[in-house]
Amino acid sequence: MERTILITGCSSGIGLDAARGLKARGWRVFATCRQEPDCERLRAEGLESFVLDYADEASVEAAVAEVVTRTGGKLDALYNNGAFACPGAVEDLPRGALRAIFETNLFGYHDLTRRVIPLMRAQGGGRIINCSSVLGLVALKWRGAYVATKFAMEGLTDVLRIEMADTGIKVILIEPGPIGTSIREKAIPHFERWIDWQNSARAAEYATLRGRLYQAGPKDRWELPASAVTEKLIHALESARPKARYYVTTPTYLMGFARRILSTRLLDWVIAKV
Repeated sequence: MERTILITGCSSGIGLDAARGLKARGWRVFATCRQEPDCERLRAEGLESFVLDYADEASVEAAVAEVVTRTGGKLDALYNNGAFACPGAVEDLPRGALRAIFETNLFGYHDLTRRVIPLMRAQGGGRIINCSSVLGLVALKWRGAYVATKFAMEGLTDVLRIEMADTGIKVILIEPGPIGTSIREKAIPHFERWIDWQNSARAAEYATLRGRLYQAGPKDRWELPASAVTEKLIHALESARPKARYYVTTPTYLMGFARRILSTRLLDWVIAKV
């Protein structure tokens, strides 16, 4: 029987590669984007696409209703992928910046997940896959807002996995490290909106951060293409016994190992060298 999956954040990067890759494997893919022009572009290449904006509760509700209409209430899998970053020192993050990023990176995931669970319960099972990050395992400077959402999402996902153990619904985390996407460029508007770096006590230190944001630098030595995430996603979706966690890229394996064996002080020292 045809397998169905709802994927968020498909305008580019990890979500777009996942949508294309799964469609090629015979999945019926609902490839959602935050903006209608991106959906139009995906429809032009043969994908089923409609708007889903995590920050808009009505949009999340409407997207699930669209899936129900198109499938008669059947959904085999959900891949929560869409997210954004707001770089800056923690001391420079205003309340509004954290509220905005949590609305998308955590609350939107949670809202969408809650709305599809009844569909999966009714059919006796399904897969819920949340795209986390190496930054859901360890913290790095200048990434406090993003790290906070990923740490919170990891905890919420772990609890959901335990609670869903008797339902046939598998709950899974994918944790990529550096992947070749446009997340850095897309972070610029959020940085410019929220971070008053000129008046920061760390104004001089922002030169390095701004250089990374605004200038195309060399490729990260550990960077992998989005297809590396799709490869793990396919296993998470199609394996009879999926793992609870899938690491992607060498840094994620290294940091996952370091977090388990190093003291907090030593781990802080290691991360400071990154």
